[in-house]
Amino acid sequence: MSVNRCVYLFSRLQRHISTRTTRTAAGNCHPSPGSGLLHRQHRAGSAVCSRHVSSNSSSSKPPDTSLFVPISPRTDCLSDGSVGVELTQPLDKTELLKVLNRFYKKKEMQKLAADHGLDARLFHQAFISFRKFILEVASLPADLHIILSDICYGAGHVDDLYPYFMRHAKQIFPMLDCMDDLRKISDLRVPANWYPEARAIQRKVIFHAGPTNSGKTYHAIQRYLAAKSGVYCGPLKLLAHEIFEKSNNAGVPCDLVTGEERTFMDSDGRASGHVACTIEMCSVITPYEVAVIDEIQMIRDPSRGWAWTRALLGLCAEEIHVCGEPAAVDFIRELMYTTGEEVEVNTYKRLTPFTILDHAVESLDNLRPGDCIVCFSKNDIYSLSRQIEARGLECAVIYGSLPPGTKLAQAKKFNDPEDPCKILVATDAIGMGLNLSIRRIIFNSLVKPNVNEKGEKQMETISTSQALQISGRAGRFASVFEEGEVTTMHRDDLPVLKEILSHSVDPIETAGLHPTAEQIEMFAYHLPEATLSNLVDIFVSLSRVDGMYFVCNIEDFKFLADMIQHIPLNLRSRYVFCTAPINKKQPFVCTSFLKFARQFSRDEPLTFDWVGRHVSWPLSAPKNIKDLVHLEAVHDVLDLYLWLSYRFMDMFPDTGLVREAQRELDDIIQQGVLNITRLIRATDPTITNPPQTQGSRGGQAGGSNASASSNALRGRRGSGEMDISLASRLVKDGLLTPDLLRQLQREWSKDQKQEFTNQSALDTEPHNNNNNKGKRKKKKK
Repeated sequence: MSVNRCVYLFSRLQRHISTRTTRTAAGNCHPSPGSGLLHRQHRAGSAVCSRHVSSNSSSSKPPDTSLFVPISPRTDCLSDGSVGVELTQPLDKTELLKVLNRFYKKKEMQKLAADHGLDARLFHQAFISFRKFILEVASLPADLHIILSDICYGAGHVDDLYPYFMRHAKQIFPMLDCMDDLRKISDLRVPANWYPEARAIQRKVIFHAGPTNSGKTYHAIQRYLAAKSGVYCGPLKLLAHEIFEKSNNAGVPCDLVTGEERTFMDSDGRASGHVACTIEMCSVITPYEVAVIDEIQMIRDPSRGWAWTRALLGLCAEEIHVCGEPAAVDFIRELMYTTGEEVEVNTYKRLTPFTILDHAVESLDNLRPGDCIVCFSKNDIYSLSRQIEARGLECAVIYGSLPPGTKLAQAKKFNDPEDPCKILVATDAIGMGLNLSIRRIIFNSLVKPNVNEKGEKQMETISTSQALQISGRAGRFASVFEEGEVTTMHRDDLPVLKEILSHSVDPIETAGLHPTAEQIEMFAYHLPEATLSNLVDIFVSLSRVDGMYFVCNIEDFKFLADMIQHIPLNLRSRYVFCTAPINKKQPFVCTSFLKFARQFSRDEPLTFDWVGRHVSWPLSAPKNIKDLVHLEAVHDVLDLYLWLSYRFMDMFPDTGLVREAQRELDDIIQQGVLNITRLIRATDPTITNPPQTQGSRGGQAGGSNASASSNALRGRRGSGEMDISLASRLVKDGLLTPDLLRQLQREWSKDQKQEFTNQSALDTEPHNNNNNKGKRKKKKK
């Protein structure tokens, strides 16, 4: 059994044995009480039904005290001077230390402190600070000085120190004094109450359920176009652009709103009745006749799920049309129960079939026009595109970090029947947002990097939902291919893919939530000395959600918050900066973010000249892959500028010039992608041509053993048989760096150069010797 199959079966086993959140039947409805900003009361006549939740979620959980960072006690406000000394006498520090140590060792004091929120960890920290304060401060407060004097001279008891110890503890841990308020602010159990405007109307919810290419979104959009006003909420800028263009082409004026762009059809800038937007940008206070929420299954996304929850609960529309996988139907029904709204379900079947082939491709020589090879790393994209073009074939390339314009240009190139480009190499970025004429989807690998709930990156076998989303791109309706085909590049992956696709999609059980700027501001009011990262950590630690919700991953937010913590910004501006969509793996983007925040903090506008100097504008065409990656990062920096310009218009004034530069940069990147094979060769010109047969390893000795290694390694075998350590590095790094290329070159030269020169060389003695050496090495693995 292959390692990839083991990974898959183990992941399935984990899901089966994991304990589900205990839920009770939703039998009783009652008006949900409001609480401050978070739980605002409904308007007259509106009531929300709330399920009873498990005792674990409804009871107050103990806070994670490891998040409580002590602050330095203030000594500049002590105005007693030497009053204590005048009323008693100077204190002997040796005697003071004995008294303090007796206090620390008393179990009664520790238990009493624990009852007031000081667990063993906090008690120890507070005591260390209290002892340091008493022994080092120039003059103690008069009341504390007198008590210590009485204890030292036998006129008092060591227990008398407790009130003063607690007073000090609350100074260095201010959250102890306002824990009840903090718990109320972070109570997220009834998010439906956060949107009183939506609760004031009786909305009709219609779920369009079906697989990819079933017409579910089409039917929702038809109702959207027929309405007097409407909003489309999509997961990607490309989808918002598509609906924006489709609506205006149909004679329905429609505006476009994304994080980085605002396009108004009215010349005076007045809003149209229809708007297409990315889901994070939808308005929950503007009334519409119809709202469309696309890809609703992403409500469970660990990072972005909160945006779908907000749109579903908060949009003020008479009709809410929800589009997504059938696996979400039951959960959306249950979620709408909390708002007192029923869900009407329309089910659709796929318009064009796709079949799972009984054989893998096994070699790039077996590619056919209309093929799309799906990879899960740039590494594989670069490697495969070069191998394909080495065979005299043209291929288009699409991956996530490419600018939208470049993605569309590559899609157009692949779709054009007159263009010689007939092969597409892409990541799962094609899963949504692009219309492609694909006949056959070929999975180069079934393992992709994912970020878990803790923000940690891990390699996992793709889920049934992901496999169906990608496979569904084959044979789309109205394309030149009426039927689609799905297979794998490697023979061992095919049974795993069939097993994945044979399962039903796991039902959605939870929806994401995220703390708002207002909630964090209220936390900061109580904890003014805490950093933003620490505020968010404490918020999540204290937050209470019922079984239907989870708090989304905040690691990226905290990463940015820590990066700019030293820069003087007010809390609201700091929060907005930290919600910027940034790829933290790009050092140049992170450096630019830091410079933007520093310039902003000085109240100095970020002009195009300033940005141009930072990015070294104008830029030239890329000469190698490193240059191409840098250009993509610069495009992201310009995106960041535009994103911030719509939040701080006066500080980012040159949006027109930046957008013009971005269009020019998009053209440069497109040319780089068109010449990607030349760029790879230029990165290290000494690299020999890659192997001419990929995947047909079973006929060679040692091939079966090699094929039993991890799928992450298999995904890179098209570049030659690499050892396990190199494969691990490729998986970890995610980018094809010059160092890795040089190592690949050495390995190819050593083990594979003679093996793949030409078929006639197989009979020569030197080549046989080389093959035997290679086999012995594989057996050692």
